[in-house]
Amino acid sequence: MILQDIRIILCNVSESGNVGAVCRVMKNMGLSQLRIVTNSADSPDQFNTEQIFARAVHAKDIWDNASMFDNLSDAVSDCSIVAGATRRRGHHRKNISMTPRDLSAWLKERTGKAAIVFGNERTGLKDCELELCNFATHIPVCEDHPSLNLSHAVQIYAYELFLAMEKQLPVKGEWQAMNQVETAALVDSIADILESVGFYKYPNRDMQTRFLHDVISRAGLTEREGGYLKEIIIKAARLQRFT
Repeated sequence: MILQDIRIILCNVSESGNVGAVCRVMKNMGLSQLRIVTNSADSPDQFNTEQIFARAVHAKDIWDNASMFDNLSDAVSDCSIVAGATRRRGHHRKNISMTPRDLSAWLKERTGKAAIVFGNERTGLKDCELELCNFATHIPVCEDHPSLNLSHAVQIYAYELFLAMEKQLPVKGEWQAMNQVETAALVDSIADILESVGFYKYPNRDMQTRFLHDVISRAGLTEREGGYLKEIIIKAARLQRFT
């Protein structure tokens, strides 16, 4: 499954600004399929487009291409998998629930189309709406204040879906630790320098090499940082020779 196979469905949203914010977060994370369930599919004018566009910020196309439905059953009819976002459990509230991260990883291995359904800002998904979903999904939160803003909740799911399904390109300046081969080469260079100034008076180079390798690996040094560390050792060795 790819991002284009994911449908974000909003059921009976009451705040137009939230719809615009959802459009923005969807476009941020490469999602494009928005579906809105309202009381009447023939009355999209119930939304304040000025508020939507103000919050969408360059994601107006997500709203323009959104599909309107007057019931959830029709909105999910072409989907193979339907997950309902809810934090509430109960006899009619599904026995299985996944976190956004687990859901994203699971969907990546599936085929077909999937929908993630979000309920009204104040009441969430109704029992009858959740019954149309195959399972529940929830965001782990602090129990002292478990309610999330609708667009914030969609953002969390969109982010996890993007990480799971989209090939990540390196970002300039992004931290990237040396791999084991690079770390071993750096440690060998440091050990050679130390040995050249008589540091190893006893046959303990192997033990210290293993120690340095483990410490540098746990520190997660970048290649540039490793090079700087090597320069420090070289400079210290030169000073040792002049004393």
